[in-house]
Amino acid sequence: MKTILLLALKSLGNRKFTAGLTLLSIALSVTLLLGVERIRTESRSSFTNTVSGTDLVVGARSGPIQLLLYAVFRIGHATNNITWQSYQEIAAFKDVEWTIPISLGDSHKGYRVMGTTPDYFTHFRYGDRQQLDFAQGEPFNDLYDAVLGAEAARALGYQLGDSIIIAHGAGEVSFVAHEDKPFKVKGILRPTGTPVDRTVHVSLEAIEAIHIDWKGGAPVPGQHISANLVRRMDLTPQAITAFLVKLKNPIATFSVQRRINQYKDEPLTGILPGVALQQLWELIGVAEKALFVVSGFVVIVGLFGMLTALLTSLNERRREMAILRSVGARPVHVFSLIIGEAVLLTSLGILLGIALLYVLLAVAQPILLARFGVNIGVSGLSLYELGLTGAVWLAGLLAGIVPGWRIYYYSLTDGLTVRT
Repeated sequence: MKTILLLALKSLGNRKFTAGLTLLSIALSVTLLLGVERIRTESRSSFTNTVSGTDLVVGARSGPIQLLLYAVFRIGHATNNITWQSYQEIAAFKDVEWTIPISLGDSHKGYRVMGTTPDYFTHFRYGDRQQLDFAQGEPFNDLYDAVLGAEAARALGYQLGDSIIIAHGAGEVSFVAHEDKPFKVKGILRPTGTPVDRTVHVSLEAIEAIHIDWKGGAPVPGQHISANLVRRMDLTPQAITAFLVKLKNPIATFSVQRRINQYKDEPLTGILPGVALQQLWELIGVAEKALFVVSGFVVIVGLFGMLTALLTSLNERRREMAILRSVGARPVHVFSLIIGEAVLLTSLGILLGIALLYVLLAVAQPILLARFGVNIGVSGLSLYELGLTGAVWLAGLLAGIVPGWRIYYYSLTDGLTVRT
């Protein structure tokens, strides 16, 4: 077998250009197949790890997926706000252990600004119930303090004590900014691989302060309240966007959810994050399957390319096979030589495809994290991915049988003399 593989390698070396193109097509198809699978699994893992230890997410009346997206993943916008009074009444339910209010609607250079309370840094959990940790600084304790997520701080180059200006609106470009009330970076969180990394955190009172002289999304003409004067005013929030709820006993989850959904003072929606996430997967599952099917067809096309290259070269190689027969090679050896070439091309294509995959992941990882908040880990191949590469290798072996059988037939009919 070793001799056959060595002979196959030298034979491929004599056809460098054709073999190189075939190898590249297999490598690219393997990269696409594994890349789609890696993005699918890692994005799902990234979404799943965003929040843990939270029993309910509460927002204005809307669909569960929409509420989950804007309240947890900072994607999209809320349909309405929740009054502060309703939030306080629900937070006072006897079954509620803690709540984390969230106020969204502003941004800083494309990064969402979230108003919350110091409880956020104490109670919020992600991944396997991991707590937020500070790389530098501490939680905000002044009205104009801000805490940055790891990615926001890194991308914008901020350090503790730097001044930042919050813009009105959640878009990447805003023409109105709260320039009269600058914030100071008080803390920078460690990376979490969740939307927290791309968030600028301020207090709920700060959100009220920067909008104290605004109305309808614009400054009130002729009215300006200075940053120092605001400190002496009542900054109790009038409304929030959503809030997270942790219950004392998970058994009470459905009863509390029902009370929230039937809340009489205003229309609210309480969702179970895990259930809403499952609905989200069902929604995008069709697209995932479509991508997988497309990448599978690309692999098939790549293997067909190898099959075509081997088949088209057979007639030219009949003399080569006759020479091999003349030095003692049997038809089965000729058959094995073609199979060996197919195996070598497929194996090298898989290895090159895996190498390309890791190069692309290393390049695309920070871009995907910054633009889409999806952390694609550069880890080893999973058992499922190894299974996929094994299936590709087996398919390559089977694809080599067709030209192998034809050259076997030729070697029997040609003998030591090529028949034309």
